[in-house]
Amino acid sequence: MTRLSTFKKYFISFSLAFLMCFTVIIVVVSILINNFMTKDKMRSLSISCDAVCRFIEQEYSSEMFSRNLNNIVRTMSGVNNSNIIIINTSGKVISCSCSDYAIDSVCVHSVKTVSESFLKKIDNDYEEIGKLNNLHISTHYTSGRKIVDGDKLLGYVFSSSPASDLTEFYGELIKLYFFGAIIPIFLLFFALYFLTYRWVKPLKLMSEASIAMAKGDFSKRIPVMSSDEIGQLAVSFNTMTNSLVELESMRRSFIANVSHELRTPMTTISGFIDGIIDGTIEKEKQAYYLNIVSTEIKRLSRLVQGMLSLSKLEAGEIEPKPVDFEFKKLLLDVLLSQEQRIARKKLDIVGLENIDGVKIYADKDLIHQVIFNLCDNAIKFTDDNGTISFSVKKDNSNIEFRIKNSGSGIPEKELPLIFDRFYKGDSSRSANKDSTGLGLYLVKTIVKIHNGNVFVESSQQEQFTEFGIRLPIKYGGKI
Repeated sequence: MTRLSTFKKYFISFSLAFLMCFTVIIVVVSILINNFMTKDKMRSLSISCDAVCRFIEQEYSSEMFSRNLNNIVRTMSGVNNSNIIIINTSGKVISCSCSDYAIDSVCVHSVKTVSESFLKKIDNDYEEIGKLNNLHISTHYTSGRKIVDGDKLLGYVFSSSPASDLTEFYGELIKLYFFGAIIPIFLLFFALYFLTYRWVKPLKLMSEASIAMAKGDFSKRIPVMSSDEIGQLAVSFNTMTNSLVELESMRRSFIANVSHELRTPMTTISGFIDGIIDGTIEKEKQAYYLNIVSTEIKRLSRLVQGMLSLSKLEAGEIEPKPVDFEFKKLLLDVLLSQEQRIARKKLDIVGLENIDGVKIYADKDLIHQVIFNLCDNAIKFTDDNGTISFSVKKDNSNIEFRIKNSGSGIPEKELPLIFDRFYKGDSSRSANKDSTGLGLYLVKTIVKIHNGNVFVESSQQEQFTEFGIRLPIKYGGKI
């Protein structure tokens, strides 16, 4: 079965709808024209009947009546191209306007007699479309009147016109109408073809683009040719395509980053293990290299665990379980867990004494992970004998936490990328091999789930980096 294209379906549907409407219009117009012409013809025949009837009623007793009757009948017959017949009370024709009757008072009508039962139906407003009790061979439009003088019935007058004349005129009118409509119909179909093509073209382009996208080609875009629903659909399609391009780029970048992050420690582990097995590494140095292997394995474990956590968060598998807790106590717990690292680097912690007790309603474990990652990041990149300062501000609905550390800042061009997955940068900040490049991305993801936002400020000239998060005091559900 041949499948019609969308364009053909629309064009055929619109064309059929137009033809149906056009046909209905023709039928309605035809009925209206026919009714109008019928009424107009009957009115004209009625006028002739009335004129002849008045003449007979006024002049039937005069000496010249018979002669004048034939004259008035032929005259009125010529006025509206009708055939006028006068019948007496017995049903016989006593005068007729046809040419044969004018010669010898005999015609096809005069040799016939109208039945008494038919004459009983005649009134002052008699009309019919028929053969006048078979006086006419073909169908005629007929108007009839009684001829009376007071209470005395004198006869009947009938004025008839062949239906074929009206039908012929009607046919010519319809033919003229059709021929006059050919050019507008042609122009309408041309416009319909053009408009249908214009409406359907974006859909066709979307279909082609979808097929290309299924094959991995994301280069096609849909031209926006209007501001209606089709135009909005084209805009949405282009937006979706751009999003897919971005997702594809992120997917490739993710695979490349994961491959790199896994390959480096695994190469190190494999090299040292092989060296120990084949005896390349001496026994007295094996413990040293096994310690390096252990460190790399732990880094791999952190990387995998971080990726699993992110995957669950982004997939919505981890549903926040908000509780009320003291933000300052949570911060102190995180710092106490890092006490040895802080002491080892002789770092100065400032600002804690200025933080008031603030209760927030959020997922305590997830916020703990956010604060831990920010503190871990600050400790990791603060020089020995450096300073880490904390500050907390709050208003009626939000809390803003900032952590600022001394040391080499982040280049300005890298700041927009600092929260990207696996991003470590090219500065000395990325020299630490314990980093997986997922910490700050995890921070951004958790904060976003809590309807908050993250920010960073840094300066290489003033030698500082400051991270901050803004959270609602009352968590109200996911975005």
